[in-house]
Amino acid sequence: MTSSKDRLYLFDTTLRDGQQTQGVQFSSDEKHRIASALDALGIDYIEGGWPGANPTDTEFFNAPPKTRATFLAFGMTKRAGRSAENDEVLAGVLNAGTKSVCLVGKTHDFHVTTALGITLDENLDNIARSFDYIVAQGREALFDAEHFFDGYKANPDYALKCLHAAYDAGARWIVLCDTNGGTLPDEIYEITRTVIESGISGDRLGIHTHDDTGNAVANSLAAVNAGARQVQGTLNGLGERCGNANLTTLIPTLLLKEPYASTFETGVSREALSGLVQTSRMLDDILNRVPQRAAPYVGASAFAHKAGLHASAILKDPTTYEHIAPEVVGNTRIVPMSNQAGTSNLRSRLADMGLDVADKEALSRILDRIKLRESEGYSYDTAQASFELEARRETGQMPEFFEVERYRATIERRRDARGRMSHLSEATVVVSIEGERHLSVSEGIMEDGSDGGPVNALSKALAKDLGPYQHYIEDIELVDYKVRITQGGTEARTRVIIDHEDGQGRRWSTVGVSSNIIDASFEALLDAILWKLVRDGATALGAE
Repeated sequence: MTSSKDRLYLFDTTLRDGQQTQGVQFSSDEKHRIASALDALGIDYIEGGWPGANPTDTEFFNAPPKTRATFLAFGMTKRAGRSAENDEVLAGVLNAGTKSVCLVGKTHDFHVTTALGITLDENLDNIARSFDYIVAQGREALFDAEHFFDGYKANPDYALKCLHAAYDAGARWIVLCDTNGGTLPDEIYEITRTVIESGISGDRLGIHTHDDTGNAVANSLAAVNAGARQVQGTLNGLGERCGNANLTTLIPTLLLKEPYASTFETGVSREALSGLVQTSRMLDDILNRVPQRAAPYVGASAFAHKAGLHASAILKDPTTYEHIAPEVVGNTRIVPMSNQAGTSNLRSRLADMGLDVADKEALSRILDRIKLRESEGYSYDTAQASFELEARRETGQMPEFFEVERYRATIERRRDARGRMSHLSEATVVVSIEGERHLSVSEGIMEDGSDGGPVNALSKALAKDLGPYQHYIEDIELVDYKVRITQGGTEARTRVIIDHEDGQGRRWSTVGVSSNIIDASFEALLDAILWKLVRDGATALGAE
């Protein structure tokens, strides 16, 4: 049965344009991992990079990923004064052997005469001859019309001539680029409509936007509304300056929101969409970045409901304050506990934990406990794991796995053999498990050989030897560490919030508060391990 929906093609440029993000440089292995995740998601085109531009891209194209998606190389149109057949830059792109090739070319007259230093007619000839040659080689060709929207506003006739030079030469896709990211949605729509009216079919038209005004996603949707049928973007909105259109926002919008959901079909299935959060966080893990909590759809706070009124309504019907069900994109609902909480928040959060607390007095005690602790500087708004442990303790549902007898952390500052100052942190932790003492000592040495500090040393020592519980905690990884001073002066107290993640992809936050930053850190580290043991079903020794 043939679908009545229009086909909308998704094009990912994380590995090329996303790599232009300041501080981002993927290894070849990381590129393979990302390409595999994009392919599993259902992306139609995966742009791998510019062959020959750097050793990593050269290595990547020498052993390209095997994908269902169309894998393509990126380059530029031929230069003036030479033929397409004799342009070594163009040859390098073709030699990558990809089925598809994307070439960028100038469409803004100012850039042609100023940046390239050639005539407008020479630029048109470069575009036409390049695509004649690409198509003659049997490759699918895409034209990235650089600075197109700015170029159209400056000289519409010439900008359109550039598009038609590639289109008439057989380019499969003409991609309209808002390279500087300064165009607004209404302009995108009107100009895209004009391009289609000039004779370029919408099913051969793509959109590539940047987020310099915060409108990259809106601009992409505006182009789709106007008739474009290819959408380009990057995972998590990576890209130069303010980034590109964010595919982790665009994809669920196109699949779940009207009129897109009933008008278009993409290569992304509902099943694949449920892995979107995992794909987003995989990229953050590769980049060693903390995921953006407020990111639409995939952020940890995207479905968090703090106000008591909201939580009460959520308990009755989640659609009261949620535009989609969080599990559709692989996310989860969070009802944070804070000093604004009421019994509705509390019941909802306890239910999410799997705790059935019908006793009103117990509910009152938990709520009073949380509010008291927050008055002392604790914050359970984000530290949901620590809240769960407090609730379990108050209701008698917290197993006693082990007891920390003592711990110590030291920092040594010394000169190395070359006379340079260096630091070494060391921690000792002693725990008792059914009367048996376990002593662990660790140094805060990072993988690169640098000193990770006393908190790193404590984390390693605490997780080094927990006897029968060791196998539960071996996949825990500390992913973020935040410190805040909650009071000033001589009575200053330090709040530490630590985020952890395990091999199952679960991420949880814990909090510690003390006048001593090391002590606050240790409390948060200890809570992280206890939460992991509880959630993985560990049994307290001696329990029936």
